[in-house]
Amino acid sequence: MIKLAISGCRGRMGQAITKMAKEDSDFKITTLLEHKNHPQANQPGVSIDNSSLKGCDALIEFTLPEGTMENLAACVKYKVPMVIGTTGFNVDQIKEIHKAAEEIPIVFASNMSVGVNVLFKLIEMASKNLHSITDISIGETHHIHKKDAPSGTAKTMKEVADACGDFPTRFDEDKIKREGEVVGYHEITFETEYDTLTITHNAKDRSMFAKGALIAAKFLCDKDSGLFNMKDVLGLN
Repeated sequence: MIKLAISGCRGRMGQAITKMAKEDSDFKITTLLEHKNHPQANQPGVSIDNSSLKGCDALIEFTLPEGTMENLAACVKYKVPMVIGTTGFNVDQIKEIHKAAEEIPIVFASNMSVGVNVLFKLIEMASKNLHSITDISIGETHHIHKKDAPSGTAKTMKEVADACGDFPTRFDEDKIKREGEVVGYHEITFETEYDTLTITHNAKDRSMFAKGALIAAKFLCDKDSGLFNMKDVLGLN
């Protein structure tokens, strides 16, 4: 049984992961972490002290960059594998994550959804195989609470397309939106001389991210160190 820690446990993602982990017999939730200033931080069973990570088999982290970096240091100290779904890191923070992966195993992905990672694979295939491309554009819509724009997922879409093709990808600013309680909608459009190909993904429920994060936590169980993404987890490489 995997002794699981969940950071940001009272946030939207934290609650979804907690609920799904309780329904999975492979997991035993041993630590629920929350930021000390969160209004629910003093609830029974919630910890604000990341020393409680000691002895855990994995931490799933969907919070903000600053809190993630604090917990990263604790995971290195206590040798706890880490699943990082937080987005919005700066260059130096990403370097720290890469350095930490030399000591502990980390799954670091802008989007934990199985469907979205299949989307990345489809983008790779399209970028490599379409000819006479005249434009590649990305659009996305998220809920109004999301801080970063474009999202980490949209940035990864661009990175995949740029790495696999010869035509530069652009964000369509008119289609980068924050409205309502939209879980997440992404699209990429390939225009060629001959046709238009649009690939879309629409998130119906946050549970899809929680499911992917739990799959990633299981993947880490037999790893000693290393930096992995969801393509590694899902065998899409």
